[in-house]
Amino acid sequence: MQEDTTPQIENDELYEHHRFVATEGQEPLRVDKFLMNFIENATRNKIQQAAKAGNVLVNDAVVKPNYKVKPNDVVRVVLAYPPAENLLVAEDIPLDIVYEDDEVIVVNKPAGMVVHPGHGNYSGTLVNGLIHHIENLPTNSNERPGLVHRIDKDTSGLLVVAKTEFAMAHLSKQFFDRTTERLYYALVWGNIEEDTGTIEGHIGRSFKNRLQMDVFSEGDFGKHAVTHFKVLERLTYVTLVQCKLETGRTHQIRAHFKHIGHTLFNDERYGGDGILKGTTFTKYKQFVQNCFKTLPRQALHAKTLGFTHPTTGEFMQFNTEIPADIEACLAKWRTYSENSKLED
Repeated sequence: MQEDTTPQIENDELYEHHRFVATEGQEPLRVDKFLMNFIENATRNKIQQAAKAGNVLVNDAVVKPNYKVKPNDVVRVVLAYPPAENLLVAEDIPLDIVYEDDEVIVVNKPAGMVVHPGHGNYSGTLVNGLIHHIENLPTNSNERPGLVHRIDKDTSGLLVVAKTEFAMAHLSKQFFDRTTERLYYALVWGNIEEDTGTIEGHIGRSFKNRLQMDVFSEGDFGKHAVTHFKVLERLTYVTLVQCKLETGRTHQIRAHFKHIGHTLFNDERYGGDGILKGTTFTKYKQFVQNCFKTLPRQALHAKTLGFTHPTTGEFMQFNTEIPADIEACLAKWRTYSENSKLED
């Protein structure tokens, strides 16, 4: 069996490719047969595989291939990449370029910037800016120029982009072989008692909420995922941790830390935008709300990135400062923690 060294691009969104509304006179019909009547060149086997993977929804609920479509049912096919008709447009977007040569470019992505165009975000993305900055970027298996990995919209930090076909193949194999170095800083709810630790568990899309990823401790569902962590600072009701990724799954850090009861601070998608630890005092609630305003996103930053240069063979490591919004939030928690110790 040939080794798969294609870029390991993961997504945090599902994109609608097909949408059909069953008519009033629709007779009960298996959803796989129903879709074959509408989607050109689709085979029943492919539709069944999509349904088994959770990509066929009826009235926004995942269904099996044998689901019987009824009148007025809304049938959708959603996939982990945008439709082909989403053409890329070059845009003159300022990029924080940390390093660049003929083969690679390292970018420090700000929070709020989407990496590649997709549902609801067709402009202003990192890729739109990259194709303006660099002509003829190579495309990966998902037709995304230059990308060999990605980070979420509201996660800040470092990405490496391939400028040539050779660099893309070389970097993709490094990510596949797990020889890259990726260190993240995360602020999580609660006090993590262990100084260091490892979180393991297969990560796959949640059955309850298709925009979330779940951790599956047993069984074959999901993909193997490993996160190593080290506590950097304990701040009463939150903990600053350094995370080292052994694998690179969608929402890996976010899902893993929720799984162990330490959801990322202000991670709205995973419930971290509520007060998960602390007191019931009004003053404390106001303090946390102020922290949320200071840091209006999940507290996650891709701080360090290391890889072997495709042509020189040199191992290169890049570091970024903690962004101002995370630093300001940490400053608030440090003050709170110091005051709490004085009161005790």
